[in-house]
Amino acid sequence: MAISGCAIGSAVVLASIVARIVTDPSKRHLDCWLGPLAILLALWTIRALTHWLQARLGQRGASAVIADLSGQVLTAVTGRQPRQLAAQRDAAAVLVTRGLDGLRPYFTGYLPTLLLAALLTPATVAVIAAYDAKSTAIVVITLPLIPIFMVLIGMATADRSAAALAAMGTLQARLLDLIAGIPTLRALGRAVGPEQRIAELAAAHRRSAMATLRVAFLSALVLELLATLGVALVAVSIGLRLVFGQMSLATGLTVLLLAPDVYWPLRRIGVEFHAAQDGRAAAAQAFALIGEPASTTAGTRTVAARGCVIRIEKLSVASRDGRSPDHLTAVLEPGRVTVLTGRNGAGKSTALQAIAGLTVPSSGQVTVAGIDVRELDPADWWCQLSWLPQRPVLVPGTVRDNLVLLGDLDNLDSACAAAGFDTVLAELPDGLDTVLGRGGVGLSLGQRQRLGLTRALGSTAPVLLLDEPTAHLDAATESRVLRAVVERACQGATVVVVGHRAPVVAIGDRVVEVTAASEVGYVPV
Repeated sequence: MAISGCAIGSAVVLASIVARIVTDPSKRHLDCWLGPLAILLALWTIRALTHWLQARLGQRGASAVIADLSGQVLTAVTGRQPRQLAAQRDAAAVLVTRGLDGLRPYFTGYLPTLLLAALLTPATVAVIAAYDAKSTAIVVITLPLIPIFMVLIGMATADRSAAALAAMGTLQARLLDLIAGIPTLRALGRAVGPEQRIAELAAAHRRSAMATLRVAFLSALVLELLATLGVALVAVSIGLRLVFGQMSLATGLTVLLLAPDVYWPLRRIGVEFHAAQDGRAAAAQAFALIGEPASTTAGTRTVAARGCVIRIEKLSVASRDGRSPDHLTAVLEPGRVTVLTGRNGAGKSTALQAIAGLTVPSSGQVTVAGIDVRELDPADWWCQLSWLPQRPVLVPGTVRDNLVLLGDLDNLDSACAAAGFDTVLAELPDGLDTVLGRGGVGLSLGQRQRLGLTRALGSTAPVLLLDEPTAHLDAATESRVLRAVVERACQGATVVVVGHRAPVVAIGDRVVEVTAASEVGYVPV
């Protein structure tokens, strides 16, 4: 409102000064215009300060909204079931790292310009109507052309912005996968092949971005042309009437200075719309992720897992290829080692996730002391679990930081010895203070597995869920680890191990065959 008032007031004051200087030669001295010039300078100063304050507040508000929306996306996506998380991870990463930053032009440019157009354009038309009816008629006739073309251009731009965002997401996901797999590709001698596919994706993203830019430049040209023609028609009408003495100079100059302010906000809306369109597309995708139903409903009940029997009753989880596992039934008793075995893809890891309450069964249930896992308070239940996934989670930091990532260990030295990690520490340059990179860079696969085992076996949790615990280990280390697993069971822990190697199956007090829906009738070797 302050900007609109200053714009209209400065046009009226400036037109009055110029008209009186031209028509009254006796008032061409500077002393006669100190008051009006001071008013004009004050209006311009207020307008500039208002623009600065608006930009500052817009940047601050945009940063707060983007941070809040990014947090909601991360919270919503990380709350999904593991399979949903794997499918949505790349899209969420693009949104949080780059996509939602496109909302900044929306909040700092598009919304303020839209508000300015809602105030300045009608107010300017009203002031022009008070001075000259004919100019008002020209403005009223030509003004609707700009919104009409804006709508048509916006319809064409929305699909292109969505396509550009999708192309960027695909490119980023492929690049991340390629970077993560570079050691494997180099080991297999295939490090040279994927760059062609990355180049193709980059070219597709470039073509999509250039197509959006072409539409933006053409639309800006159209809007500028319409606005220029509207102002030109008003100027020609005023000029002709001034020549024939049908209008005073002060009135003509006032209308002529006000005419650009009628079209300027609408032109700016068109420009800012294209700058903010990518952000709007990203926001729509973010709201779609946030708005999806939660994968789990948090319970409130608690249970002491130590000494309790965990029952898996006809557990089935829907997957792309059917159900895996399919009608799994097992009794997991404390003080005993239960081994889940079966073909790859049968649902062994999914069964562990169901026990942990991370995956919601399609049918059946997992109970602890007769209480469904879905009714348990997640934080309380997870504190009683020690879970070793196939890929142990490692974060940038020291080895010590990663060992106590999930909680302090009861006896660090004995845990390292049980998992064979003591020999790894002896080889590291700084021992426990050795700094690791993202994902455990600095350790081999086997060393990362031993670190994860140390963390799992050193925990005092009453329930151990171990997914392929001896993967990437040599025979001697595997034997040591399996003895430590059996010892934890002898101490009263409920141990569930996923494995198919003969030494792992051999330590099981109970071996449960896990099958998928397509594997009914499969007889293990």
